[in-house]
Amino acid sequence: MKKEQVVNCQFSVWYPIFKKHTIKSLILPLPQNVIDYLLDDGTLVVSGSEHNTQQTHSNNINSDAEEDIQWSDDETTNTVTAPEFPEFTSKVLEAINALGGSVFPKLNWSAPRDANWIALNSSLQCQSLSDIFLLFKSSDFITHDLTQPFLVCSDQDSPDPVINYELVLRKWSELIPGGEFRCFVKENKLIAISQRDYTQYYQHILKQEEQLCQAVQDFFSQHVQYKFPDEDFVFDVYRDSQGKVWLIDLNPFGEVTDSLLFSWEELTSGEAAQQQVRKKDGPAFRYTTSEVTVQPSPCLSYRIPRDFVDLSTGEDAYKLIDFLKLKKSQQEESEEEEEEQEEENAPQ
Repeated sequence: MKKEQVVNCQFSVWYPIFKKHTIKSLILPLPQNVIDYLLDDGTLVVSGSEHNTQQTHSNNINSDAEEDIQWSDDETTNTVTAPEFPEFTSKVLEAINALGGSVFPKLNWSAPRDANWIALNSSLQCQSLSDIFLLFKSSDFITHDLTQPFLVCSDQDSPDPVINYELVLRKWSELIPGGEFRCFVKENKLIAISQRDYTQYYQHILKQEEQLCQAVQDFFSQHVQYKFPDEDFVFDVYRDSQGKVWLIDLNPFGEVTDSLLFSWEELTSGEAAQQQVRKKDGPAFRYTTSEVTVQPSPCLSYRIPRDFVDLSTGEDAYKLIDFLKLKKSQQEESEEEEEEQEEENAPQ
């Protein structure tokens, strides 16, 4: 895998090519001060009243975030001030509203899938910049994007390309995990398809194996093949309840990308391609065939909160304070909305 291949898999590179076949998205340049904040191991709290639902703002988060946090002991007194990004916050809110009020966030390559445990709803659905920052600052995947995007590339002797980092906001869509598939392309030929959520057994995949495989092949040949800059790449698709196939993401053809039910040795050596003979020249298709083979989620290993580890070792008590303040303000906002709803529904 070359550095150029990684560059070509940035969202802003492939989205214009396949815009008609994927989920509506908006791309915002990521300012350097925001990048510095995301890489800072300090405060999680975000300043500004930017929690919204269709142009509705939260005063609770504003008041909590603007307040300086005081933490003192017998020897020293430290003050942690909430960072402010007013211009960027405004652009993010405008984009979120334009996309319907809820978004799926990611950077140039990765989404914070390893951090959904920290979200209030255990989801990557975001309605504010606070939601996004909470996920991003808790994600090793995001840190990898920002610090080591070319770590496993074979051409380490060449200089790293200059990366303009971007925040990608995708219109929130409820995707059923059993409808997602990862497709492996080598020399512009679809050689393998894997169930994306291989930790679960989905009966409909077993029953519709041929239809699913054919639908993905048709989508690839009609809309993807020979249109991407590289001839080796990986792409994710989603087949909805109406049978339509959507492009979800593109990734480099290499070990930085999860090979799921295949091994990279199979994919690179041609072993997976040899299975095509038994599939009448179709790709090798693998999926979880029974509940016996169900496996734990690979993201479980990321669910030990690093902030709690920092707290236990005395390295960063402020993280936990900021996290609890954010959760408290979100809970208060939810309670206020429920009270307003009850008042509206009260008999006159």
